Amino acid sequence: MPIPLIVILILVLSVFGLGVALFYIRRASLVHVDAYADNPEQAKRIHFIQNAISKGSMAFLLQEYKYMAVFIAGFSAVIFLLIDDPHTPDINEGVYTAVSFILGCAISIFSGFIGMKTATNGNARVTVSAKSSLEKAFQVAVESGAVMGFSLVSLATLGLILIYMALDFLLPNAATHILMEIIAGFGLGGSSIALFARVGGGIFTKAADVGADLVGKVEQGIPEDDPRNPAVIADNVGDNVGDVAGMGADLFGSCAESTCAALVIGAVAFSTDIQALLYPILISAIGIPVSLVTLMFIRVKEEADVAPALKNMLLISTGIMAVNVLLSTLLLLPATFTIYGEVYTNMGIYWCFLSGLLGGLTVGLLTERYTSHDFEYVREVARASETGSATNIIFGLALGYSSAVFPILAIAASVFISFLFAGMYGVAIASLGMLGTLVIGLTIDAYGPVADNAGGIAEMSGLGEDVRKRTDLLDSAGNTTAAIGKGFAIGSAILTALALIVAFLTRADQLDPEAKILESINIIDPLVLTSLFCGAVLPFLFSAMTMKSVGKAAFDMIEEVRNQFRTIPGIMDGTGEPDYAKCVEISTRAALREMLLPGALIMATPIAVGFLFGIPALAGVLIGSLITGGILAIASANAGGAWDNAKKYIEAGNLGGKGSEAHHAAVVGDTVGDPLKDTSGPSLNILIKLSAIISLVFVPFFVEYGGILIR
Repeated sequence: MPIPLIVILILVLSVFGLGVALFYIRRASLVHVDAYADNPEQAKRIHFIQNAISKGSMAFLLQEYKYMAVFIAGFSAVIFLLIDDPHTPDINEGVYTAVSFILGCAISIFSGFIGMKTATNGNARVTVSAKSSLEKAFQVAVESGAVMGFSLVSLATLGLILIYMALDFLLPNAATHILMEIIAGFGLGGSSIALFARVGGGIFTKAADVGADLVGKVEQGIPEDDPRNPAVIADNVGDNVGDVAGMGADLFGSCAESTCAALVIGAVAFSTDIQALLYPILISAIGIPVSLVTLMFIRVKEEADVAPALKNMLLISTGIMAVNVLLSTLLLLPATFTIYGEVYTNMGIYWCFLSGLLGGLTVGLLTERYTSHDFEYVREVARASETGSATNIIFGLALGYSSAVFPILAIAASVFISFLFAGMYGVAIASLGMLGTLVIGLTIDAYGPVADNAGGIAEMSGLGEDVRKRTDLLDSAGNTTAAIGKGFAIGSAILTALALIVAFLTRADQLDPEAKILESINIIDPLVLTSLFCGAVLPFLFSAMTMKSVGKAAFDMIEEVRNQFRTIPGIMDGTGEPDYAKCVEISTRAALREMLLPGALIMATPIAVGFLFGIPALAGVLIGSLITGGILAIASANAGGAWDNAKKYIEAGNLGGKGSEAHHAAVVGDTVGDPLKDTSGPSLNILIKLSAIISLVFVPFFVEYGGILIR
């Protein structure tokens, strides 16, 4: 039987994306640190710092992988034992789903490793390139970030299409919806790894950041990234484990999960139409060449070009993506098709995609408005610092709460439009639309920690003011785009989780048509209403747990940094060498210890609720946590981003500049906001997505055995 054209196209685009990633890795390797250093001592210092950051990042990953290996083995066994549709006795779904889950885990881990390795190799190259020109430094930073973007999306689409091909070969007589349900295990694997990477990485980075800021900047009065601060290397390591490996795993999960949701729902209509069935995978694959074309348009010549260049990457890729997906939709989808008795059109599907694509862009631009000090909102928080830390915190919280309104309305508009044009399948396509520019989004996000680390290396290596000025400029633009990236990630997580919930209920209705599950879920039913309240409180419990975890980990770090300042002679005058490795070890140990309880909460809740109270109750928990979790995530991330940039606005010479009372208050506010923007806020993505994908994968178990307490 010949391989369908769409399968070949997805394979070619995926391999092409990996080739682009390898090309950028090769380009970065051609920048030699020694060639730019003023003398051998300076080159030696740069290599030492880069190696310390790289070794610390890899040490954390390797320790985390040990926990992941135990989890993967254990949860694979759970999947194997609990998932088996009694309506298909000739197929043990548990075996195939467990294998699909393991592959999703493995590819997510590999993607994070590639991104981390490239980012930690690229940071020093950006530093030395800044000695040459701003244009060269920007190019190296963006291309280092692009490795993460191209490799992750390419591996996601390649993994999905290879699993489909393997299942089609091994189970030629299986119903299409069974195959799609097994493939959902791949999304579960990707999202499960994101639990470790996002939650563990978030705790690590904020423990190091808070410890470095409170002792170094507030107590000792030394600058950020000062080599005298024992926590400075741990802080730089944290940027990578949180914003490279963590964000990468998070968005890998979103990409895989959104695609799986669309595949499960689409199987109802496209069981005999391979082109239409695999259309969701192609959407992500199309983003690969679109992103390469986008990068060809981006050039930086002077300081004023940096921030607009990063924003233009999103705008250009959005425009090109809109055109390409329109053509693909008209070519691959039938003019009309039916899902659950409703007739939809291929143009209706395109409007669903476009609503998600533009919704994601809107959320990103709104996030910029609320978190960049170019706008009044952040400057208002900065001015509040003039009367102390309390008013700074009050205004920052107010900004965070108000900033959630318009992004949520934009997401709600996408949901309404997509449901109007294509029902439940439209919601899944809208979530893929929001992820349509994922390669560029990941490129911009990984660019941030690379530029941030480059500035730290410049400071610690004693390079000239002109180098530090250029790296600070890159870092400043990266801070704003990092906030945009978090908004984009949260928005896509909300739509992804909604698509997964829809797929979960759709599949449950297919497995047990007599129960009429879709019709039985009534918000005024006591069980459903109670579960909505229980679900609504979950994000607050989870946020409290992660914030407290940051506090505990930061306490260990603060004690260690204070102890080193007391006991190591010559730190403050530069003649003594701090023990950087000890601080990295403390953050690693604390992060791995503290991520276990929040992780257990996410993994156990949907299985327990579905088994004990049934599918309607589980649907209530999922929807309740989705609504409050999405709002709380946006509010937390934006408040933290605003506090960070309010501090940077003052450090730029406004309101008294560095060392002023306003600056001191802003540093305290930024310290409060750190766990909000980099730990509890983004980690809520994992809560709402992972709960939903677990529910989808375990739906045969819930249909057969769920609700034992209410039968």
